Amino acid sequence: MVFWEGYASDELMGTVLPLVVYWVYAGFYHLLPPLDHLRLHSRKESSRNLVTMPTVIKGVLLQQGIQASMAILLFSITSQKPSDDKNPVQPPLAMQLFQFVVAMLVMDTWQYFVHRLMHVNKFLYRHVHSHHHRLVVPYAFGALYNHPLEGLLLDTVGGALSFLASGMTPRTAVFFFSFATIKTVDDHCGIMIPGNPFHTIFRNNAAYHDIHHQLFGTKYNFSQPFFVMWDKILGTHMPFNLEERAEGGFEARPLKLKE
Repeated sequence: MVFWEGYASDELMGTVLPLVVYWVYAGFYHLLPPLDHLRLHSRKESSRNLVTMPTVIKGVLLQQGIQASMAILLFSITSQKPSDDKNPVQPPLAMQLFQFVVAMLVMDTWQYFVHRLMHVNKFLYRHVHSHHHRLVVPYAFGALYNHPLEGLLLDTVGGALSFLASGMTPRTAVFFFSFATIKTVDDHCGIMIPGNPFHTIFRNNAAYHDIHHQLFGTKYNFSQPFFVMWDKILGTHMPFNLEERAEGGFEARPLKLKE
């Protein structure tokens, strides 16, 4: 039993809820007090960004419009209408957790190789992926700020592949896509809050991704949004220490810059 049962279909919730979760969770970070002692960059450093927040918000809304359209198409193709008045049967919880893990691995694999290609190919970086790197100092609302083509290839196609490969139902997909959205927002929040499970359980966290957004780290730490395995396997992992700055806050300082 879920809170939307009887009011909306699983397919509709799988389309809409991740969009709502994005703005609610990102809004949570922006409503927090300054928390300068927990920031990866001082607020003054935000001036390094090459794009304004209104432009970022418009870009995210455009990507989410494309994402919603593709989700509707995906669910309409894959979903089977229940016979008579019977509800679709959900698999046991253990199977759903297994499907979660499969979906996470598929998404990570797809995003690593597409993301890395966006950096290796100069044309794709200059005309597509550089949009995202206009946010030198990432923040929560900018997590999905991408060129529309990148948003389609990296996030939307990656999500569709995760859904199809894992075999999850639309109801399970509601939770998976919402979880993936929260994780992506958290990776760009720029704040290391003690006890945040996304920063303690996952090695791929806000500090890890912040390294990638800096000039010295653009050839490293491509993995997103969950694990770091592909970076470690393929030699693009940049280890770091999280150090306190004298003026307050934290800095993700690389242990060693590779040649």
